[in-house]
Amino acid sequence: MEPIRVLIVDDHALFAEALATRLSREPDLVILPIAADVRRALALTATERPRVLVLDLTLGAESGLEVLDRVRESDPEVRVVMLTAMSDLDAMVQAVRRGAVGWLEKTESADLVAQVIRSAAWRGGWIPPDLLGEVLRRLLRDGGEQNGGARLLAGLTPREREVLQCMVDGLGRAEIAERLGLSANTVRTHTQNLLAKLDMHSALEAITLAMRAGMRPSDG
Repeated sequence: MEPIRVLIVDDHALFAEALATRLSREPDLVILPIAADVRRALALTATERPRVLVLDLTLGAESGLEVLDRVRESDPEVRVVMLTAMSDLDAMVQAVRRGAVGWLEKTESADLVAQVIRSAAWRGGWIPPDLLGEVLRRLLRDGGEQNGGARLLAGLTPREREVLQCMVDGLGRAEIAERLGLSANTVRTHTQNLLAKLDMHSALEAITLAMRAGMRPSDG
């Protein structure tokens, strides 16, 4: 499997260097030169083609959310995980709306950061479990065109709809595999396919679309 190219964007040099050193020990991750400002972040995104960006919420005088917009404009395929020193629910929701697929506080372990990077690279993501419900509630509150969501869901295969239902039920990949009698790799393939068909960046976006279209958690 091709290694995951990771770009850390953070103006806190000691933290960024320590994180890069730790993540570089992961055999499946390639850690690119650190970017401490938006200009270097955009330049490295263009030349180094990272798969995952680990982006600080505050980057000098600029908001990480603005950097997120510019990076995704330059390369929509980049998967962005926000890494921040503070817990800000409003900023978290804004980041998800703008295409971020993960949110981690800097107090989290490097092991978890590595896991989230891997998940992000394969069209997964991560929102802290204790905040996921509120983030989803706020995204649903925004409304959206229900019939449009239903039309998109109609384009999924029966198996992809089953996987999506499991996602709405809050199951992870291993749990989905167990429920449906599939391998974890097959579940990953179905997840990638359904996200591509729905033109979604993350599982959370797909769940939001599904619930807007009327899909609700099942009893099991």
